[in-house]
Amino acid sequence: MQRLQGRRIVITGGASGIGRATAALFVREGAGVAILDRAEDAVQAVTNELDCTGLAVDVTDPQSVATAFRGVADALGGLDGLVNAAGIFSTNGLAETSPEQFQRILSVNVTGTFLVTQAAAPLMREAGRGTIVNIGSGVGLIPTGPGSTAYVASKGAVIAMTKAIAMELAPAIRVNVVCPGAVDTPMTAGFMRDATGAPNPAVGARYALGRAGQPDELAAAILFLTSDESSFVTGTTLAVDGGRTYH
Repeated sequence: MQRLQGRRIVITGGASGIGRATAALFVREGAGVAILDRAEDAVQAVTNELDCTGLAVDVTDPQSVATAFRGVADALGGLDGLVNAAGIFSTNGLAETSPEQFQRILSVNVTGTFLVTQAAAPLMREAGRGTIVNIGSGVGLIPTGPGSTAYVASKGAVIAMTKAIAMELAPAIRVNVVCPGAVDTPMTAGFMRDATGAPNPAVGARYALGRAGQPDELAAAILFLTSDESSFVTGTTLAVDGGRTYH
């Protein structure tokens, strides 16, 4: 069943992790997909594998974002879907986080989400419909403990911004946020695995399901919020976190 047949969707951070898994799933579900990522070589590799469109872009640069969206709108023939999966991460706490690092994390995770959404919204209005799925984090809902000060701040901001944008763009455009728990991706490998590459048992102990998530599991949730199966859902925060936020 191709639940996204005829849809035209941009995925930022689409060259790795959750973004890449989502791109692969969306292509299988019939969507025309364009991935945006700052890693040009990785973009090329993924677009060759998935037979989709891809562009290297810095989501913190308004001009880079504007140029990219002109390109993908032409390539896809319009736009009616967006997944904001681009993001960076740090485990540094308050004392270890420099002002420059704090600003960089907010620039990518918050300003990047804002700039991309701002560029995408007019194209969706032109199409007469649209869906936006932002990637927050479970720590933006309930921090796990000390550390990750800038990252937690950025994801809390994404969650709040999603609700505000959902109100503004309704009813034609639905906007939701998925909040993953720990997901086994290249970005999280530093704390998800030990020196031998084995899963870190301390991570799984925080979760009711006793393990971290996989990118494909997040992609499935993003598909739900992008497809017509969630047609009466907007402004919601969906925790896909193995039970961490209640456990």
